Amino acid sequence: MNKWLDKFRKRFLRTSGNEINYEEMQKMIRKNKNIIILDVRTRDEYMYNHLQNAINVPLQEVSEKIENIIKNKNEIIIVYCQLGGRSKKACAKLQKLGYANVYNLEGGIEGI
Repeated sequence: MNKWLDKFRKRFLRTSGNEINYEEMQKMIRKNKNIIILDVRTRDEYMYNHLQNAINVPLQEVSEKIENIIKNKNEIIIVYCQLGGRSKKACAKLQKLGYANVYNLEGGIEGI
């Protein structure tokens, strides 16, 4: 991985909530099959490539649509985007809406 990109991620893509890496996410999924994986990239990005079983709700639509899609605010939700910036914002929105178990995938889909 590019050292400059690593420094950028560490400095600018910090989360205010729980951040997990891909290995931790896989362990969580093995223990609990009901985890929701939320892709907050654009529909085009999602159609091009996404994680298996991910639900696509673009960042701009999270506040308006998420409560109709994920009704139980205690569900475990793992949020990702391309590099981690949009998912960080989405995590903050979800927490503000009262979702209690929100995790940001460190480095996004590019970090896998």
